[in-house]
Amino acid sequence: MARQKTILDIQKMKAEGERITMLTAYDYPFARLMDQCGIDMILVGDSLGTAVAGHDTTLPVTMDEMIYHAKAVVRAVESAFVVVDMPFMSYQTDVRDARYNAGRLIKEGGAQAVKIEGGRNMAETIAAITAMDIPVVGHIGLTPQSIH
Repeated sequence: MARQKTILDIQKMKAEGERITMLTAYDYPFARLMDQCGIDMILVGDSLGTAVAGHDTTLPVTMDEMIYHAKAVVRAVESAFVVVDMPFMSYQTDVRDARYNAGRLIKEGGAQAVKIEGGRNMAETIAAITAMDIPVVGHIGLTPQSIH
């Protein structure tokens, strides 16, 4: 059984110029397949709202849905690093909500890191979450959660 990658492994890969592979999975079978193929990182994306649940956007996705899908992906993985999206309005309201919800994704969902959309406007939120020793993957540029 392979050892599961940690944030330190991912940081080392980046520092050494290694290519890092990342794909999105929403369930056990696909996550298992990706992990067996040697994918470095697996994202449990809020895109499950459109790709799995049939919504027109990602906006209806809830924390409970993200936790449910995260658990399925985490159970499938032996070596990949698992990142879970923080869904719309789980971190934008205030820093306290962001910290609480990031903690839920780690504790209940088994995530190793959370992903947040936004740039400088999210700096305080990201700092608060990382102060809890929760790694944050930033998503800058195109921010699908802001398209209504």
